[in-house]
Amino acid sequence: MTETLRPRHYETLFRNFPEFMRALDGVAQAVRGSGPLDEKTIQLVQLGAAAALGSETAVASHARRAGQAGASPAEINQSLLALTTTIGFPSVAAALKWVQKHLEE
Repeated sequence: MTETLRPRHYETLFRNFPEFMRALDGVAQAVRGSGPLDEKTIQLVQLGAAAALGSETAVASHARRAGQAGASPAEINQSLLALTTTIGFPSVAAALKWVQKHLEE
């Protein structure tokens, strides 16, 4: 994960727990190298998980990273809309709002 993509809280955790956070980054790199999914797909999957958890910060972070990995706004929106029958309309609507809010900043 590059420095510019890390949320402020993530950077705080890295300062406070550097060994743990380096290990966590190692797990993330191992996952990326373990199969055929490209970075855009991985970010869209993680975006869906973040929406399911109701984590605004994670939704914003993964939407931003999905975009940087080549996902269009339409792909980001559709990946969230596809969750409606799984996590419910209110959760999807909130995630769409967070994406719009944070991507416009």
